[in-house]
Amino acid sequence: MTGVPEPLSPDARRALEKELSDLREERGSVALTLQGNDSESPGDSADQADELQRATEVTRLDNRIAEVTERLHDATESGPPSTDAVGVGSTVTVRFADGTTETLHVGEVADDRDQSLVTADSPLGRELLGHRAGDAVDYETPGGPTSAEVVSIGTGS
Repeated sequence: MTGVPEPLSPDARRALEKELSDLREERGSVALTLQGNDSESPGDSADQADELQRATEVTRLDNRIAEVTERLHDATESGPPSTDAVGVGSTVTVRFADGTTETLHVGEVADDRDQSLVTADSPLGRELLGHRAGDAVDYETPGGPTSAEVVSIGTGS
């Protein structure tokens, strides 16, 4: 990413909001298994190991909840994507080295349903970030290095 708060497409925002809801629900379920357990109560080492594993899971969930919450907040603060340079949330028309032209959406969260989505951390997405119409970018593909030209930039839906 570019190091500044990036906007989110509506689809990416919905995906992160769903993930946040699921994480909070899962955290609640795991936390319930920890409530009322007294460290002084008798139990074998397997019970203690299980308790430690659940506590570690709560910590992992808390960390991810904080990350997603911060990402959603930062996206709100950043406003809509720029149409001057490619960023997360942009719709960009690209002309590939073979002469074909395609309109792509640059997103943060992968979505198998959106065949025109390029994630910002993919080789092409990473190279497109920050470029303007008329710029050429070089990137790696499984078939080797190639290039593309940014034809135009808009905002995603």
